[in-house]
Amino acid sequence: MFLQAVYMERPFVVFTFLRQVLLTKMEIPEVLLSSGQKMPLLGMGTATFPLPPPHQVTSILVDAIEVGYRHFDSAAVYASEEPLGRAVTEAIERGLIKSRSELFITSKLWCTDNHPDLVLPALKNTLQKLGMEYVDLYLVHWPVRLRKEAPIFEFSGEDVIPWDMKGTWAAMEECCRLGLARSIGVSNFSSKKLSQLLQHATIPPAVNQVEMNPAWHQVKLRGFCKEKGIHVTAWSPLGANGAFWGSLAVVDNPILKEISTAKGKSLAQVALRWLHQQGVSIVVKSFNKERMKENLKIFDWELTDNELAKIKQILQHRGCPGQSFVHHDGPYKSLEELWDDDA
Repeated sequence: MFLQAVYMERPFVVFTFLRQVLLTKMEIPEVLLSSGQKMPLLGMGTATFPLPPPHQVTSILVDAIEVGYRHFDSAAVYASEEPLGRAVTEAIERGLIKSRSELFITSKLWCTDNHPDLVLPALKNTLQKLGMEYVDLYLVHWPVRLRKEAPIFEFSGEDVIPWDMKGTWAAMEECCRLGLARSIGVSNFSSKKLSQLLQHATIPPAVNQVEMNPAWHQVKLRGFCKEKGIHVTAWSPLGANGAFWGSLAVVDNPILKEISTAKGKSLAQVALRWLHQQGVSIVVKSFNKERMKENLKIFDWELTDNELAKIKQILQHRGCPGQSFVHHDGPYKSLEELWDDDA
């Protein structure tokens, strides 16, 4: 009766209240990182090439906030930081969230800034584009340094130069101490490179964000990360179909199709649920509002042991090999040197 009475006088207030109740019911589980920060286990990716016009990206990300996403994954190289910052501002203005603190924002250091003297300026530039005082998580995008003048997407192995891992990580730690990054981590690091990093880290990486999906299980790497207290986040959870390096290995897989039909779930939901049951967090991208909603609906059901065993049989293949980082005169002379023995 109370809500009915309020609705007669102030319908917008009731609408906003009910919307917030619905969003609360769709809350995404969180993981406690080694840094002490909590991170939602499902995040919205923003990497797509070419990126739609900035105003369109902003509108898409506002939609994502509206349907319940609270973790957003960006990077300097994605050119999505400014649209994301504007989306957060708009979401606050519309009452979808109360403040920026309700969101978990990740961004990444691009390879041209992978140098001790360039890390802090790069993060400050990211924060300026986001319009924020801090990021929740800042990642070294690749264990690679590129020449400063290297083109963003058309670089080659000749642009790869030696990288000071120890000095760069010390600069990442300084970003953390300054409060500009609540947590720091890495992306696309092998077990061996993580081991090298841990030898001199005073703040260990909280996260290693890597390619992982039902067609690339990352068993060895996940085991190493678990042992060292490093949380694994999966990018390319659906195989990046549509990307220049992506494939149909996930979305066209007959085993996943069979399970999808049997459970009455979409194939994407099956793939995402499999990742969730492996104990990793997920960064998934869809700019379609209905699919955004669908991808959130993976937390109230389970895959059976038999279904998990079937997925274990899927042929394994790395989708993004990183061939552009390899050159006979560079730091990485083969893919084996880039990825070490993580297979």
